[in-house]
Amino acid sequence: MKRIVFGTVVLLCMSFMNDKISPRLQQKLHNAVATSYEIEEFELTPLEATLVEDHLFTISSAEGQLGFAYLGRAASMKEMFDYVVLLTPELEIKKAKVLIYRENHGRQIGSQRWLKQFIGKGSRDSLEYGGEIDAISGATISAKSMTKAVKEVLNKMEALHTKGAI
Repeated sequence: MKRIVFGTVVLLCMSFMNDKISPRLQQKLHNAVATSYEIEEFELTPLEATLVEDHLFTISSAEGQLGFAYLGRAASMKEMFDYVVLLTPELEIKKAKVLIYRENHGRQIGSQRWLKQFIGKGSRDSLEYGGEIDAISGATISAKSMTKAVKEVLNKMEALHTKGAI
């Protein structure tokens, strides 16, 4: 296991994960966790779970486990964008954030005004784009993709919890 240090945070990663997560994305992930959990010192420890194609981390501090970070990619109109879903230990969304968006069209999905709709949601909640989750004019593809991705994260986390993997 390799330790990657960013200021006061230690990101624990296996060497193969280090190759897949760029330094820029690692820094954005660090910032999202630090601001969302209002903590300076924490560890992100990767979980190896067979149901997860992306990156799943436990977030912990000296006080114990703070939750989970799910780092994934979703489709926009022509490119993929990177996002993180931060979850409580009870598997409810603490925050969803678009970390790197690679197109000019559809950037509205990165606004916290739209993303805050996901806060507090769990696997039993209906996340229907255009229903419970507001549609965004000019960002339909990205917003649908983000909504679907968040729902899939919740379902994967619930499946891992049911299997006793987390």
